[in-house]
Amino acid sequence: MASVVVRGLDESVKSRLAAQAKEHGRSMEAEIRDILTNAVRRPHIGLALMRAAREVGGIDDLPVPERDDVARAVDFE
Repeated sequence: MASVVVRGLDESVKSRLAAQAKEHGRSMEAEIRDILTNAVRRPHIGLALMRAAREVGGIDDLPVPERDDVARAVDFE
């Protein structure tokens, strides 16, 4: 199994990780391992949308409407 060293971690992040690990009844190392494992398993929304578009034939033929509105400055007063 591989090891990873994280340098420069903010002390507040370390404290929150320790608290979270305690809540879950495990070591900080086990907590971080679980967080990283779940993070890489989570589907990437951009890739999921791209795959969905490919499955229905892509997006190359989708019409792009012409914009006919004129940009205007915002008045905050």
